[in-house]
Amino acid sequence: MNWNSHEFLWIDWVIIVVGILAISWAVWRSIQKDKRLQQGASSEDYLFGKGEPWYIIGAAIFAANIGSEHLVGLAGTGAKAGVGMAHWEMQGWMILILGWLFVPFYQLMNNKMGKIITMPDFLKYRYTPATGSWLSIITLIAYVLTKVSVTAFTGGIFMESLLGLPFWYGAIGLIVLTGVFTVLGGMKGVMTLSAIQTPILIAGSFLVLFLGLNVLGNGSIGEGWTAMMDYARTLNVGEDGVAYGTNHMFHFETGDPLYDDYPGFWVFIGAAIIGFWYWCTDQHIVQRVLGQQRGESNEVVMKRARRGSIAAGYFKLLPVFMFLIPGMVAAALAARPDSGFSLENPDTAFGAMVKFVLPAGIKGIVTIGFISALVASLAAFFNSCATLFTEDFYKPKFKDKSESTYVLVGRLATVVVVVLGIVWIPIMMSLGSLYDYLQGIQSLLAPAMVAVFALGIFSKRITPKAGEAGMIVGFIIGMLRLLTNIFTNTGKDVMTGWYWEYSSWFWQTNWLIFEIWLLVFIMLLMVVVSLFTAKPTAQQVEAITFTADYKEQIRKSWTKWDVIASLGVVLFCALFYFYFW
Repeated sequence: MNWNSHEFLWIDWVIIVVGILAISWAVWRSIQKDKRLQQGASSEDYLFGKGEPWYIIGAAIFAANIGSEHLVGLAGTGAKAGVGMAHWEMQGWMILILGWLFVPFYQLMNNKMGKIITMPDFLKYRYTPATGSWLSIITLIAYVLTKVSVTAFTGGIFMESLLGLPFWYGAIGLIVLTGVFTVLGGMKGVMTLSAIQTPILIAGSFLVLFLGLNVLGNGSIGEGWTAMMDYARTLNVGEDGVAYGTNHMFHFETGDPLYDDYPGFWVFIGAAIIGFWYWCTDQHIVQRVLGQQRGESNEVVMKRARRGSIAAGYFKLLPVFMFLIPGMVAAALAARPDSGFSLENPDTAFGAMVKFVLPAGIKGIVTIGFISALVASLAAFFNSCATLFTEDFYKPKFKDKSESTYVLVGRLATVVVVVLGIVWIPIMMSLGSLYDYLQGIQSLLAPAMVAVFALGIFSKRITPKAGEAGMIVGFIIGMLRLLTNIFTNTGKDVMTGWYWEYSSWFWQTNWLIFEIWLLVFIMLLMVVVSLFTAKPTAQQVEAITFTADYKEQIRKSWTKWDVIASLGVVLFCALFYFYFW
């Protein structure tokens, strides 16, 4: 048997089958044990799980973030555009904001209103019921546009490039497998799978990185890194014949072909806005820390959730090295005729690297981790869809239904979201490269939610109607921009007619700059509306006011080691920016 074969051998297939069965058994056993401890399942336990150790929370946050868009889109972007997209990945520091700032606020709201089940619950209490309902609608639309459709599409590409499965077999197969897993496992299944697959995923991805660099450097990882960076410096050639390179994150010169994608410092601000929404307010992520209270004190809950967030901050330092840089290695290898490595489609970079550099047997083990990561990420989306629809729409109207009915309704809602996500795939494919599309859609949805959450927490003067207006107007503007993107090929096509001429500022403005000004506009709108509408009630203001006793509980929930660990995340992020400036 040729252990260095560049294709999957029988031993890899055996390992994949045995590994999937073993993981399924481990997850099933964990779920059964949890059910016995619960003495009967409930919809809340199904959707949220029970309080987990901090390291499980950290792994779950990380696993919920890692999906096929990383295995395909991030690696493909690395092969095409280098480290520019790392702005959206080097955000461990943003997860610290979730743990240190938002967790105490969410816990305070739990104390005031009984329990926060979803992010719309927060907005319903701080603003108006309509504001929370709009957030639920926007979030479900976001899952269709950016989660389910992207994961299914890229999952199909990844399965095709790695296992040789036809695209639609891989995409639909992934959805069916995840659907079965989500229905049977609930949140406990997601958390257990996350804990199992995270170390396999990390170890396997770094094997791909180091072995790829070793091949590129002719037996030396250090030489491979140098060769990769030297090749990146020769790329991104402008019309002036200058090679601007793809080895740096900031592109300041307008002659740089990548300037429109990553314009100067605007890119950092724009990425931070999306990061703030995703890591601090998105149901998909926050659900990992919201369900951690089970009759415990505020101090214990905040300590565990914060430390889980810190752990996730360290995990979030890794995807650039796990996926983006292997894409850059793949591009450098493909540029060498004598390497034996070819890359026709950048989006297949990571799958091609797995087949090319990993020995037989190891391919199978690593593939198990990748398949588990895809299932865990998609299952987290499914679970969040079920939670949002059940808790924010169905339960308020049908309060006397059984727990099994609520679980069934959540599952049916998930099926609808999945079908819509698949229908959206052809439109998504026409809107540019995968990772650019993903961030572009998020840039249209994030500003409204960032403005409403940030002002709702940090300002007691913002009125309920102001929050409602900010959410609705921001969403409408974002969707109008999305429509123009579809009609104008994301602003690249030449459009004629009086409408397109007079509205060119709207559809041709750089997507990151548009996102930033949209955020500013929404915040100003909320301030103006607050001047002319009724003030928040005393209960609403009280819900975001820290009392002396609560401040003391927060202080007791952390130690100097939590601070030191958090500073470590910030330091690593700063060093990365310094190296790839």
